[in-house]
Amino acid sequence: MSQPFSGNRRAFLKLLGLTLLATQVPVTANPLPLLKPRRLNPGDTVGLISPAGLVDQKTLDEIAPTLSQLGLKTKLGTHLFDQYGYLAGQDVDRAADVNAMFADSSVRAVLAMAGGWGCNRILPLLDYELIRQNPKIIIGYSDVTSLLLGIYTHSNLITFHGPLGTSTWNWFSIQHLQRILFDGAAMTLQNLLSTPVETITPGKARGRLVGGNLSLVAALVGSDYLPDWQNSILFVEDIREEVYRIDRLLTQLKLAGILDQVAGFIFAQCTNCPAGEANEPSLTLRQVLADHIKPLGIPAWYGSMIGHIQDKFTVPIGGMVEIDAERGTIRLLESVVI
Repeated sequence: MSQPFSGNRRAFLKLLGLTLLATQVPVTANPLPLLKPRRLNPGDTVGLISPAGLVDQKTLDEIAPTLSQLGLKTKLGTHLFDQYGYLAGQDVDRAADVNAMFADSSVRAVLAMAGGWGCNRILPLLDYELIRQNPKIIIGYSDVTSLLLGIYTHSNLITFHGPLGTSTWNWFSIQHLQRILFDGAAMTLQNLLSTPVETITPGKARGRLVGGNLSLVAALVGSDYLPDWQNSILFVEDIREEVYRIDRLLTQLKLAGILDQVAGFIFAQCTNCPAGEANEPSLTLRQVLADHIKPLGIPAWYGSMIGHIQDKFTVPIGGMVEIDAERGTIRLLESVVI
């Protein structure tokens, strides 16, 4: 005959259940001290890698003169021109190029040449302790968002959302890159008058700037390659996503608890993001942002010059900033390089 649970047994099982539940909660806070990479100087060597989509000789020929004018030498990743379907080589080889560039003492910075797709696939293959022991600038955007966030999360190294090798390296983009990565300026990033911002909720907030391409941030939800969001400033951008998809992606961040943790929000640029096919009913992007972001009550705006546009800021993932949602400014509170 079975016996009823005693009070002690109930208490024990309750404690056991809570313990098991606790072990399943991912810990995203990084206990390691934050690292800043060494600044760039003329004469430094930049390693060129293809961690995602394909790169050809034409792309290299187009970016090489610009890097030379900045006084930078280049070193090509061993697998820079590899191809595996739509990827720039096998996962293990693309990851090997990332690891090799950090291990190479002659390389002072790492530039991702293209986005596309593929960085998520190599995150488990990176040597994050090696990267932490050899901190250096790594820069890119779009699909490279995953690489930047993974390295920041696991190595606690500030990374940089900025131009790719395939980007338009115009005066605006180069000037901002130089001021931050060469000069180490704690500057204020403010849009050109020709690119106005739209305030969602006014106010100021401080925190570590974290984010990137919205689709890639959402694609990492549930993994351990996203950082601690508590009191951070989240920025996102995207390209060629219909408004209902932006709605879906922001909903995913909301349901994952991310939006409820951040202290400020910036939706930078959504390039070629249509409301839908002709005659199809649709919300506008502004309505979607009002639905998801305005109820948070945190400083937020739309339109910062980050993302798939010609004139773009270079911004530090992990850097301390203060944002002003009425002016649409991002003020670096300290130099993000040493």
